Amino acid sequence: MRGFDSIGSTNSEALDAAAAGDPGGIWFAARQQVSGRGRRGRPWESPYGNLAATLLIVPDCDPTLTATLGFVAGVSLSRALSAILPNGLVRIGIDGADAADGRARIALKWPNDVLADGAKLAGILLEANKLPDGRQAIAIGLGVNVVAAPQGLPYPATSLVDLGVERRAEEVFEALSDAWTETFGVWNDGRGIDQVLSQWRASATGLGAPVAVTRDGEVLRGIFESIDDVGRLIVRAEGDRRIAISAGDVHFGATASARS
Repeated sequence: MRGFDSIGSTNSEALDAAAAGDPGGIWFAARQQVSGRGRRGRPWESPYGNLAATLLIVPDCDPTLTATLGFVAGVSLSRALSAILPNGLVRIGIDGADAADGRARIALKWPNDVLADGAKLAGILLEANKLPDGRQAIAIGLGVNVVAAPQGLPYPATSLVDLGVERRAEEVFEALSDAWTETFGVWNDGRGIDQVLSQWRASATGLGAPVAVTRDGEVLRGIFESIDDVGRLIVRAEGDRRIAISAGDVHFGATASARS
């Protein structure tokens, strides 16, 4: 593991290492990230004391399977954070993205968010660079709001401190790396993806609920039925059409049902 007190972006650091010949299998972790990014280049705030961690790997599998590593990351975060958070009553976020059942405080929101009590606690970002030998170097970035959550977002966000849990970023990383080792072993270069997706579904938020997916400025509304065997969101739309979604911004509950 390569640790940093402060860094621009752990994903950038990992991909730069891959370009310089690093074979992968190493974590890059920092207490602060000043140039972090989320999906579609959006900024990801990570003030000092939060966890920014990226695992660099060069997987030996079909490149079409590398996208499913995001589900490995989601299951790993779910396990790690569930072990850290005490059980208790679950609040429902304003997005309607409540927990997967009446007990769990941690839920997974497709495609890359981890929720606690209905608010975003962690996020995942996969980035890839092609190596000279044709393989892909994959940076699996994970950000956890340990001491503070971003403000002024269009959705609820929370931190471990907000949830009444005092932990250091190093402790969260230790739980995460242990959970990753177990889940990555199940994934097994893509051969165990069915098991990983089954575990992801067990923690999914919004199953059977109204969902709205924004893609290229257009909104698709329907019911969130499941994710398929490659991790696409399956929406049952009007006319009982079942539509597979590979990417988009997702909203549940009242937000999904509103037709403004």
